[in-house]
Amino acid sequence: MDNKQIARLLSETADLMEIAAEDGFRIRSYRNAAAAIEGHPESLEDILRDRERKLTSIPGVGKGIAAVIEELALRGSFERRDEMLRKYPASVLALLKIQGLGPKSIALLYEHHGVKTVDDLETLCREQKLRNLPRMGAKLEEKVLRSIESYRKSAGRFLLSFGHEVAAEISEGMRALPGVERVEAAGSLRRGKDTIGDLDILVTGDALAGDGASAVLDYVVKLPRVEEVLGRGVNKASVKYGAEGLQVDVRALAKESFGAAMQYFTGSKEHNVTLRTNALKLGLTLNEYGLFTLEGNQRVAGATEEDVYAKIGYDWIPPELRENSGELEAAAAHRLPDLIQADQIRGDLHMHTTESDGKSTLREMAEAAAALGYEYIAITDHSKALAMANGLDEKRVSEFAKHVRELNREGLPLRVYSGLECDIMRDGEMDISADALAELDWVVGSVHSHMNQDENEMTDRLLRAVESRSLRVLGHPTGRMLLHREPFPMRFEQIAAAAAARGVLMEINASPERLDLSGPLIRSAKAKGCRFVISTDAHQPAHLRNMPYGVTMARRGWLTASDVLNTLPKAEFESVVAAKA
Repeated sequence: MDNKQIARLLSETADLMEIAAEDGFRIRSYRNAAAAIEGHPESLEDILRDRERKLTSIPGVGKGIAAVIEELALRGSFERRDEMLRKYPASVLALLKIQGLGPKSIALLYEHHGVKTVDDLETLCREQKLRNLPRMGAKLEEKVLRSIESYRKSAGRFLLSFGHEVAAEISEGMRALPGVERVEAAGSLRRGKDTIGDLDILVTGDALAGDGASAVLDYVVKLPRVEEVLGRGVNKASVKYGAEGLQVDVRALAKESFGAAMQYFTGSKEHNVTLRTNALKLGLTLNEYGLFTLEGNQRVAGATEEDVYAKIGYDWIPPELRENSGELEAAAAHRLPDLIQADQIRGDLHMHTTESDGKSTLREMAEAAAALGYEYIAITDHSKALAMANGLDEKRVSEFAKHVRELNREGLPLRVYSGLECDIMRDGEMDISADALAELDWVVGSVHSHMNQDENEMTDRLLRAVESRSLRVLGHPTGRMLLHREPFPMRFEQIAAAAAARGVLMEINASPERLDLSGPLIRSAKAKGCRFVISTDAHQPAHLRNMPYGVTMARRGWLTASDVLNTLPKAEFESVVAAKA
């Protein structure tokens, strides 16, 4: 098992323990260990093989969890997980993804009505039996039914980060095979969609026209994590990969077709239809094998995407823009934006430490950020409303601001700004007093509670928050959690216009579970005059490496480096911070 699989099993066991109302301390120990293991840079299996090393050297892994991991490595499960699965079927874990239900509610549903699956839950709601249970009612029934509909739409979808992990895992081995020259992921992964449904990988090389293709496809279908072979042809193999069941299609291609295939399999469908239609107007036909003349079927292009687009009259279009939303017209007129690049980010302005619910100290986060080449960061721990995250009250806010000033004077590997992720309360007020917030360099305002407000209530709440004198950034503005929670209802364009007028920045949250804002909303906010920051919301050093996912969302929103504040060099950024002090 890899680290992520181990972390997932620990986290799922913690969920089952919470449904069973077990001891909170034990539940937290499983969750803390899962977070530590997922972000640990070294394979736990390698540590287990080394008799001179111990798992307990990993922060967050005690003797009990270490024994659990050893048992997992031996037999793929462990006693506490088995015990929980005897009490509740694994299918109840899906119920945690339904908005409006928590562990106590799920236990109640199982006890009174034997609800084991989402289908069972839907039946119960449609029969209007949910409303008869304690602390539930007709409104909750309606909310649960809406959430089930949303859950079904996301079924079979996977986080962008997971797609990249699988693509890297499969591609690494293929690149080492004889005759292979290029291996590239295409499809929605290459376009940077928020979530993906499957994975397309294209491979080419001089030797792949004959036996070379067979060797590549044999390699794919025999990979250890392949759960099922869906098909195996001369030039294509399709498999279900990993316990998660992601479908992966691998195609071996001749070099002269690689560019056309990359264009074709990257999509989107709408973009490709328009491109092919325009090719026909020029007497050309475009498919995955190349661009050909209608008369005589002569190859015009195909080895590179650039050639394909150029022969049809377009500049090459970055994959993130290929959604048939004006990019072809811009490419024809040579007006495509110079999209932001990941290496243009100079700082990360939303992260957490052990002051609240982070896993590492301020200095550890600063050192990790400096190792990535950053010039500055803001530490933005939670405010007191998030008591379960050990949020800071006014006194601790003041002490923290003083502590950061002292550390900067003593010497840190980069400039650290004192900040806070301050909760936006139900009425739009900030969770911390204005005087305490004024002591900080950087305030991110975020919604973490009362997400069931209607559109008018949530809009008014955020409009009031934007008026706060201390607010610099509206954090993860829509509140969505991919594959788990839909954005809360609000009039986004009205909020974006107000933020632009007040100089409040919109955050593009790079956490793969959020990717908030989405590309279309970024583009909408830019049209209203907004500027942006891209931040990771990191809770440990490993999370800092999620920044490229946020950059991908920014690119999907047509942003350039000038649209994003944390592309500024340190001296210019310091001036911006000082100007609003």
